[in-house]
Amino acid sequence: MPKIFSILLMLLMPGLVMAEDDLKAWPAAEAEYNRYVIRLAPMDTEANHQVEIMVGKNMLVDCNQHRLGGDLEARVVKGWGYTSYHLEKVGGPMSTMMACPGQQKKTQFIRVSGDGYRVRYNSKLPIVVYVPEGFEVGYRIWSAPEQMQKAGIE
Repeated sequence: MPKIFSILLMLLMPGLVMAEDDLKAWPAAEAEYNRYVIRLAPMDTEANHQVEIMVGKNMLVDCNQHRLGGDLEARVVKGWGYTSYHLEKVGGPMSTMMACPGQQKKTQFIRVSGDGYRVRYNSKLPIVVYVPEGFEVGYRIWSAPEQMQKAGIE
């Protein structure tokens, strides 16, 4: 009976079964790292969209502009051909050097800036990101209009 139930579940709810099983290609995070997973909804024209991966941490900061530095490296998952994204070295924090007389420090999400944070939109596979412990991963979707603008000859 349990085998029949499993087969029916796979037929009736393929998305649910896939969500449980679709991470087997990506290894668990190594010590002192976390694995974050971004799952995207299907769109009609996915080629017109990109995903901006936003990695950072909450920090106590003053009135200056703050950022961390580090590149998000795309790696091929051995034996599968899928891509995973890794943040290994983080530099900083860096900031502007304005005086902030009389202003209280506040907690703010400070992003890591560098290369590799925009990836193509693909709802068929999860986006798997490995970052050091203490960092968080968010994302936002960038979209382009269907209509192309024409350039002029000068």
